[in-house]
Amino acid sequence: MFETWLPLIAGLALLVAGGELFVRGSVQAAERLGISPLVIGLTLVGFGTSMPELVTSVRAGLSGSPGIAYGNIVGSNIANMLLIAGVSALICPVVVAEAALRRDAVVMFAVAALFALLILLLPMSRAAGAMLVGTLVVYVWLVIRQERVSGAHGAIHDKGAALLQADPALGRTPPRKQGMIVPIMVVLAGLGLVVLGGAQLVSSAVALARSFGVGETVIGLTIVAVGTSMPELVTSLIAALKRQGDVAFGNVVGSNIYNILGIGGATALIAPSWVPGEIAGFDAPLMVGITAVLVLFAATGRRIARWEGLALLAGYGGYLYVLWP
Repeated sequence: MFETWLPLIAGLALLVAGGELFVRGSVQAAERLGISPLVIGLTLVGFGTSMPELVTSVRAGLSGSPGIAYGNIVGSNIANMLLIAGVSALICPVVVAEAALRRDAVVMFAVAALFALLILLLPMSRAAGAMLVGTLVVYVWLVIRQERVSGAHGAIHDKGAALLQADPALGRTPPRKQGMIVPIMVVLAGLGLVVLGGAQLVSSAVALARSFGVGETVIGLTIVAVGTSMPELVTSLIAALKRQGDVAFGNVVGSNIYNILGIGGATALIAPSWVPGEIAGFDAPLMVGITAVLVLFAATGRRIARWEGLALLAGYGGYLYVLWP
């Protein structure tokens, strides 16, 4: 068992470290190219914490393990809403920004419902993947336009802000004299680590499923999903400890939108397949229901209270109890 757990933990560590290096190098390169901080925050920084999920799901799809690939996506979203939002609300009641609720939370629910319906009726083909990725591109473009005009920040901005709080060095403008060589090398090093970590995590997850005598889907929905969501957990906890619950909520909402549209779409584009029946028939509809509950909690009084956070955590405990034999 030790020989199985150690490679899995090592794979997770490589994913997290590689994701951070990738974001750091990408941000520095973008700043040198004169890209605005708003665009950097809504794209490179916001997407950076989703790198572990992206690489793991794509690698699992290519390895012929759709249960891990799509279990990671659905399980990460469920963990984001029940575990991460629940713990954040327990630490500090989560205040919900108007833009994050009216625009982004509605989008989160809509894409969750679309994804659940899509995987129930059709295989995740390259056409479906292109549609999801295209929807993400349009959504981010519209968000950038709106936030440039109104100045009111939503969930995608808060996802980037949460990472900047966890790693303030990302927000510091590097010396121009360094040129592009260093940032590019950092980006390549980060990509190398996440690819290596993703391969290690997938192979270890398959071995772990065999040793426990459970399906790969269960491992993908739980251990892999929680492991790849560690960046979101850390950044949301830091935001909650700093009494910035709105950032914690935006981080969860932004991550869920990226997971479904970006990671689900990229996985289908690169490794098209049917989604396992247990995910399509149970976990994905449950994800939609949990999304509705989270939006309802957020809409009542524009905050998620501590008792609601406790209810979310209890829900995650119940979900794990149902999944594991």
